[in-house]
Amino acid sequence: MNRKSLKSLLLLPAAMLVFAACSTTSRLPEGEVLYTGVKKIDISGPQGEKVPESVRSQLNGAVSVPPNNAILKSPKYRWPFPLGLWVWNHWSDSCTGVKRWFYDRLVSEPVLISTVRPDARTHMLDEILDNNGYFRGSARYETIPGRNPKTAKISYTIETGPAYTVDSVELLPDTCRLNHFIDSLARRDAYLKPGARYCTDSLSAVRIRVTNALRDRGYYFFRPDYIEYLADSLQKPMSISLRMSLASNVPRQMLRRYRTGKVTVRAYRNQGGGTPDTIVTDHATLIQMMPSRLRKGVIHDCVTFRQGRYFSVRNMNSTQTRFARLGIFNNIDMAVVPDTAAAEPTLDVNISCTFDTPLEATVELNASSKSNSYIGPGVLLGVQNRNLFEGGEQLGVTLTGSYEWQTGRNSSSVFNSYEVGLAANLSFPRMLAPNFIKRRNRNLNWTHFQLSADLLNRPHYFKMAQFNASMSYEWQSSRHSSHSLTPLKLTYTNLMHTTHAFDSVVAANPAIALSFRSQYIPQFSYTYSYDRRFDADNTLNWTFTVQEAGNLFWCVYELAGTHGEKRLFGTPFSQFVKGSTQVVFGRRLWGDNWIVTRGLVGAAHAYANSAEVPYAEQFYSGGANSVRAFPVRSIGPGSYRPPRWVRDSYFDQTGTFKFELNVEYRFPIIGPLHGAVFVDAGNVWLLKKDPLRPGGELRGSTFLRDLALGTGAGLRFDIGMLVLRADLGVGIHAPYDTGKSSYYNMTSFKNSLCFHLAIGYPF
Repeated sequence: MNRKSLKSLLLLPAAMLVFAACSTTSRLPEGEVLYTGVKKIDISGPQGEKVPESVRSQLNGAVSVPPNNAILKSPKYRWPFPLGLWVWNHWSDSCTGVKRWFYDRLVSEPVLISTVRPDARTHMLDEILDNNGYFRGSARYETIPGRNPKTAKISYTIETGPAYTVDSVELLPDTCRLNHFIDSLARRDAYLKPGARYCTDSLSAVRIRVTNALRDRGYYFFRPDYIEYLADSLQKPMSISLRMSLASNVPRQMLRRYRTGKVTVRAYRNQGGGTPDTIVTDHATLIQMMPSRLRKGVIHDCVTFRQGRYFSVRNMNSTQTRFARLGIFNNIDMAVVPDTAAAEPTLDVNISCTFDTPLEATVELNASSKSNSYIGPGVLLGVQNRNLFEGGEQLGVTLTGSYEWQTGRNSSSVFNSYEVGLAANLSFPRMLAPNFIKRRNRNLNWTHFQLSADLLNRPHYFKMAQFNASMSYEWQSSRHSSHSLTPLKLTYTNLMHTTHAFDSVVAANPAIALSFRSQYIPQFSYTYSYDRRFDADNTLNWTFTVQEAGNLFWCVYELAGTHGEKRLFGTPFSQFVKGSTQVVFGRRLWGDNWIVTRGLVGAAHAYANSAEVPYAEQFYSGGANSVRAFPVRSIGPGSYRPPRWVRDSYFDQTGTFKFELNVEYRFPIIGPLHGAVFVDAGNVWLLKKDPLRPGGELRGSTFLRDLALGTGAGLRFDIGMLVLRADLGVGIHAPYDTGKSSYYNMTSFKNSLCFHLAIGYPF
């Protein structure tokens, strides 16, 4: 290649960029300039002082206007070829037919410097600085032309100056009970302390917190704007003296403290009409349109108001929640009316609720996605009675059927299966037990009884029947904490039929054979969940579960003098203990961009009457909700890898200890389409040494090397009620021997790929 040809080749990209720029500004009105993003946002504080992140976020948000063709709505980065702008410049909006259809979906009107209005945004920056105590701050902007004179970027320079701090706070004069309450609440607030940086948002938050507390103490009509602040910056340099006061134009009745008056509940029939029947209870007067099916004790338990006590908004919310959680009303209205004839200020509460239809039949066609990477169609036929015994009891009977296949690399029709199940669930909106769990005013407690039978058929392996009977309790101890206790769950599994392929697998591994045998599993389990959104940027979900099986039965048999293997109705029962915990933490970066991390640890141990934990209770790794670079049950335990000549190695790759760690960055793309980039690590191990699975035992010296590691990217179609997910995982490190000695030990990039289709987010 000669020098002239090389020079032309090097100039070609630059010429393409200039052409693309010109082709997207040809129709701009005279004097207008295309906005191509933010060049930089320089925020600096006084020397040696760091600008708080909350202030930086507000300043960045005020000027972060995305240009045309922005990457992930970023104000700084654009795709190189702005297709929407090109269409706007070169296609007429009067086109018709197919061209018009494409025009409407591709066109993007130009974002102009005049519409961004950087001068107005600098005024917004000045206001933000003032609101955060930086009264000596300043902001300015500069327009930076591009190679094309009709395009320009904007640079913002913000100097905050020193921050003003709160020097003193003068509260209300303690002349009445209302002032006394406000003062005591304000003194306990963390912000109203000398030395805090002056911030109008923080002052507004104090008003809201004080108001919420007052409305729970009888001051129902009190509002945040009734509290005013007077700020004085002249008494002391760089300091603010605050004085709190009540607005002078507030009507007197808005500042009164109210007690709860009469509570009236009106229950209307779903069909309308009926004859009113009045029943007076300790908590409310029930006016029920007859004929109707409702015990008066149900209303008594749902109403948390107490006549004569000071009115509380918290009682309004808890009463509304209790009525809604009963599930027998389709409409619930609550109105609060002052009683002007009462000797002292009172509020009467009127609750109107309309019964829903008690019987409901359901037919559902669905698609399921399981954590083991199985997806497939299903059908559900159900009948539900929402008010079986006139107390909000719910009886549901469902018949389900599904056909499933496995996604991911190495999947085949060998794993296709079908399942048929029949289940009945009877739920009571109260605790049917001794009062060992205190009732809470916030939510109803529930008692559940379940019976179910399932038939699972894997044509190339086995046919298994499973029967379950259980009793469980659910309750909430606080707004964020919920509990589930199952004092007894009895499961019976019967391996009805096996194939030669399955028999060869279990014959080669006695541990697998023991975990698959027909057996009873009498269980006790407890689950604690903590779910909290701390603010708009941080979420936390923690779940802890502990299970034990067979201990009570074993003790009874021992006391009866039965030693050796113990049987229930001629079939041995399982005995093991199992625990797991999972923490999911979400952190919003900006906009709808999130970093979500998940950690999971679990362990199970069989003893006494069992040599192995039942197969259904063992852990596995890999799949759509686990380490997504590997198919389900394709890694572990530990560094063990089944011999290549063993076709049916699926059953060997489970364990009794599990550890997984996931990090996922989630971002919007367009409309309901979202994207994700993730890194997953994890594996399962054996707590007991198995000679037939060498390398599977948990050991500290090889723990890190035994962790499978993968990365990847995915798409999510999120329409609120349904999330369709596609993830492509890329393996980085396999815990088993692949023939390569380096940490990246995948045999090839092609063989390291694993694709998953799923429903819902992975965690």
